[in-house]
Amino acid sequence: GIKQSTGKGRKSGGGPGEKKGVAPGKVKMGNSLSLKNRKSTMQIGVRDKSTVKRLNMYKTAGPKRNRDGQIVKAAEYQEKAKSGERARIEPNRKWFGNTRTLTQNALQRFQSEMGKIKSNPYQVIMKSSKVPTGLLNESSKTANVHILKTETFESTFGPKKLRKRPKLAAENLSDLVGKVREDTEKHDEKGVTPEADDEYRDAPNDYIFTAGQSKRIHAELFKVIDSSDVVVQVLDARDPQGTRSNYVEHYLKTEKAHKHLIFVLNKCDLVPTWVTKGWLVHLSKSYPTLAFHATLKKSFGKGALINLLRQFSKLHSDKKQISVGFIGYPNVGKSSIINTLMHKKCCKVAPLAGETKVWQYVTLFKRVNLIDCPGIVSNTSGSPALLQCAPKHTGSSGINAEYGRLKR
Repeated sequence: GIKQSTGKGRKSGGGPGEKKGVAPGKVKMGNSLSLKNRKSTMQIGVRDKSTVKRLNMYKTAGPKRNRDGQIVKAAEYQEKAKSGERARIEPNRKWFGNTRTLTQNALQRFQSEMGKIKSNPYQVIMKSSKVPTGLLNESSKTANVHILKTETFESTFGPKKLRKRPKLAAENLSDLVGKVREDTEKHDEKGVTPEADDEYRDAPNDYIFTAGQSKRIHAELFKVIDSSDVVVQVLDARDPQGTRSNYVEHYLKTEKAHKHLIFVLNKCDLVPTWVTKGWLVHLSKSYPTLAFHATLKKSFGKGALINLLRQFSKLHSDKKQISVGFIGYPNVGKSSIINTLMHKKCCKVAPLAGETKVWQYVTLFKRVNLIDCPGIVSNTSGSPALLQCAPKHTGSSGINAEYGRLKR
């Protein structure tokens, strides 16, 4: 009375309740990425609500428009929410970083406006540390060198090349060693040493001719520049262009652009008035320039310089104190200007160059400090730069004698 199972439609070993054609313990995979959200393993190929919602989130479809082109339904994350309504923000890393993106027009507008302000010495950029001034320096235009625009490939490396092969003394290291040995043997065979000429000898130079040229003085200069918020370059009214340091100006413009530079034309009482006016007009095109006469009794330009320093102290209101460094060639009157501003002798002065050996701080006001720097000579290539440090002579014969000695 027991019916035997034929086994049709079911594999051997299968238990009750299993679907035909499916191995025991295995489920046919559908298009869904997960099986955890399914109610049962029997719903093969059917996605639940959460899976459909997640897959729709991956689609970046644009907004829906009507026949007139008006937006009926905005795209994802682009619809405007009403006040008081909860909305989702697009998940993006830019909301959690400190970088912002700009359009090309906004960047060009920023570069043009900031370039005008930066090139104008009479305008000051406030909070320069927070302004991205690095965008003004477009190094990509000058860094890349286009070799093919200078010389074509055919004229340089091709069969019709025009570049000549350089003449080398030796093609390899062994030939170079052999040539050095031959030159050494020839030199030893001669064995002739030129006799010293007793007619002309190098006389020892005085300290007056080497003032402001040592490495220690240059280190003092950079100490003053690094410690100063305002740099005052003192010029001699008799030769303003000769006592002007182009090296310091270039260094401040490229490396210390956040520091202010002004010119003070000292010793204006030794030249005519029309000469002083002409130099003021010429130098004011580059940097703010003031005329000054340093003396304790009857000074000139003291009030204008003090007012200018007060303006700089108000510009840097975020700092408790500002420092003003006085730099320039030796014997141009840096210490005399500080004594005039203080109305007493605070710094040592002398008619010879090199009296100030180290930098020193002097407090002018509660928020303004003055720094006296030793004289610096940045251009030592020509003799006139050295003669600017020479002591004063009464006649032209003394100058000619010193110049002849220096040339010899």
